Amino acid sequence: MNARSITVLVLAALLPSATAHAKDTVLDSGLHHLRAGDEREWSDFPAKAEGPSLILRFRSERNGGEWALRLRQQDVKQTWKVLLNDKELGRLPPDENDLVLYFPVPAGALRAGENKLVIEPAGRIPDDVRVGEVTLDERPVAEALSVATVEVTVLEAGRPGKPAPVPCRITILNDRGALMSVGATSGERLAVRPGVVYSADGKARFGLPAGDYTIYAGRGFAYGIDSVRLSLRPGDTARKTLTIRREVPTDGWASCDTHVHTLTYSGHGDSTADERVVTIAGEGLELPIATEHNRQIDYRAAAVKQGVGDCFTLVVGNEVTTNVGHFNIFPAPAGGPVPDYQGKDWKTVFGSIADKTGAKVIVLNHPRDKHAGFRPFGPERHVAPTGEDLDGWELRANAMEVVNSGAQQTDVMRLFHDWFGLLNRGLMLAPVGASDSHDVSRFIVGQGRTYVRCKNDRPGRIDVDEAVKSFVEGRVLVSCGLLADITVNGKYGPGDLTPATGEVKVEVRVLGPGWTTADKVALYANGHKVREERIKDGKRAGVKWEGEWTLPRFKHDVHLVAIASGPGVTELYWPIAKPYQPMSPVVDRRVIGATGAVWLDADGDGKRTSARGYAERLWKESGGEWRKVVKALADYDEAVGTQAAALLRAKGVSLLDAEVREAARKAGAQVERGFEAYAEAWRESEIARERPMP
Repeated sequence: MNARSITVLVLAALLPSATAHAKDTVLDSGLHHLRAGDEREWSDFPAKAEGPSLILRFRSERNGGEWALRLRQQDVKQTWKVLLNDKELGRLPPDENDLVLYFPVPAGALRAGENKLVIEPAGRIPDDVRVGEVTLDERPVAEALSVATVEVTVLEAGRPGKPAPVPCRITILNDRGALMSVGATSGERLAVRPGVVYSADGKARFGLPAGDYTIYAGRGFAYGIDSVRLSLRPGDTARKTLTIRREVPTDGWASCDTHVHTLTYSGHGDSTADERVVTIAGEGLELPIATEHNRQIDYRAAAVKQGVGDCFTLVVGNEVTTNVGHFNIFPAPAGGPVPDYQGKDWKTVFGSIADKTGAKVIVLNHPRDKHAGFRPFGPERHVAPTGEDLDGWELRANAMEVVNSGAQQTDVMRLFHDWFGLLNRGLMLAPVGASDSHDVSRFIVGQGRTYVRCKNDRPGRIDVDEAVKSFVEGRVLVSCGLLADITVNGKYGPGDLTPATGEVKVEVRVLGPGWTTADKVALYANGHKVREERIKDGKRAGVKWEGEWTLPRFKHDVHLVAIASGPGVTELYWPIAKPYQPMSPVVDRRVIGATGAVWLDADGDGKRTSARGYAERLWKESGGEWRKVVKALADYDEAVGTQAAALLRAKGVSLLDAEVREAARKAGAQVERGFEAYAEAWRESEIARERPMP
């Protein structure tokens, strides 16, 4: 090994099979930690890598026909090239899961004598990976992957009548726990990737090398998992039936993914339109939204072709992809006029959405991610505790992604706090869970999803108007491995305005399949935690926890949200992705379920009054006297205090003034906390903008 790479020299004397015409030759049996760039990507990798590339030198005979190169990869995010004798064989797929891959070695690519295999990064963007377990197989890839045959049938039990085949995801792991490439290709009713086969009809036939395997079957969040182990010898045909059942009751809530792409129409990722509809059915989605970049595409022809047209109701949308943010809109006419995605500000973009499509739902996507140098909720332009846009732009969306399973945040609660700030400012946004999936299996479609209040007993005929109305009104639940539901005063749920002139009774349920775990649930009022419980038996299927809290009468309107969470799923039948644009090298993956907001009408005026609304009312009643405003805040919560602090700063009152700080302290601990939270966020924005603000 030298400073530039790790080199493994494979001697012919150690590999008699290289000249004995054996079927395969192990070139390297270990896994090697390589690093592109100079910085460590994740803390679970050693501080120092073995090198930036893996070089294997070995002796071979010339291959007269196609041979196969097998290798294992882990944690690949960027582009890595696989070179044989300085010619590119292929590239490692950008997939952080544990995969076993096969690359075809064209006839004549191997020389008689010494050969060199190199795996190296194509750039210097930080990327820690593990690669190795390299084997050269003298058979073509198709033959190497078809030594034995497996036929799998996946049935759904629990419905009236006998168990019947059901669309599903089939996951194949080898004896080392890696996703194993299979001898099958995507086509009629199948979508295939290494270790993953989605089936439109619950049936799949594929080849495998001889060996020991575990096969899993599932159908997205609401279903259980079944598994079987098998040992295969050359020439075997194994027939296995697995049975799954719905474990999470979601009657009256349609499972929706508002953020779905294909390679066919968006131009990146790897899922074709034909594959996408199979994966949608295989993950149990009932209301997928097609949101190709700046295009309005209907997948229904593909759904009919693949035999899954009755599994879901497709809605045509569009991810309006601009240099000032990304916005999913729906419903929109297929092939119709698209909004101006070259607009330079939100006024232009939102105006064009209204003029060109009339879409009723506008979702602000991944607001903490940077695209084209623009981050909607970066501190350089957004003050999170108050939902304040520092450029004065008006957010004319009515929904916001709080979970994007394809672009996870380092802190799973970060976007929820952003959403709370916007609600407290008076922007009535529905919370959204979505996948942003462009792929068959790298990022799982529907892993992040939104449950929408509407009839879902016939998934292929959901009333889209009813669903859209519920969406706009906030009658939604957000899910990524868990589901939380809330009922206030016995009858009110997400999106409702609840009479609340006395004590408030809050019932919460946490739900999920048996393969996810919930360990805590919390209740937030105006974005601040007011109750929390540890969940002791959070592994059970169905209802994992249910409880009731009684809250004292509120003095003013608030919104209530329940959020449950637990350790992230790392099993490869449904792995939670690592953060997309991480803020820390430490990874803490979580599953999460959240309710939409229930508004309490505590002041009895029949309206939703936000924390900002109360702050503005106090300013008006004070006649512009800040001392009166701060004193009056004693009867309000921290969120109103934070909004009042922003309002006072905008009116020229210095929050650093000793008299102001003392007045806030005297008004109550909640007021003092509100002022401090705003002052801290404001200082962060000043630093981010690299100039003092007036």
